[in-house]
Amino acid sequence: MLISNLVDSDGSRCTLTFEEDNQWLRATWRGFIDQTEAMRGATNYLEKAVGYSFPYLLNDNVDLHGPWFDSVEWLQNVWLPRALQLGLRHIAHVVQKDTGTDILSVTFPQPVDGDLELQLFHDVAEAEEWLRSCQARANN
Repeated sequence: MLISNLVDSDGSRCTLTFEEDNQWLRATWRGFIDQTEAMRGATNYLEKAVGYSFPYLLNDNVDLHGPWFDSVEWLQNVWLPRALQLGLRHIAHVVQKDTGTDILSVTFPQPVDGDLELQLFHDVAEAEEWLRSCQARANN
């Protein structure tokens, strides 16, 4: 189910969907995302996820181009505490294919507080499988 689709003037976008079959949120980033768009998309997740308080997020950057984010500090100090308050506990982060890496490939300057698992992937199917394994662990 489509929750939001933020489209920039150059056609880049961040789409947020709730996947009922999988019981997780998926943020799909496409195109060239600059710092402003990245913060807008990440903030949009926080605003829209309120009604969906599910612990699983698949953050798909495969078709992303550009710098994505250069502010690990903002992610750690602003976005992450709010996401944890909303119940987020597992993030499957798929890195962009044009570089094979992105800012989350860099270790946070300090340990992440709270009960959060973050795994990085190069393949969406592997990220989906990991989220399913997290769900299976939670149900046992």
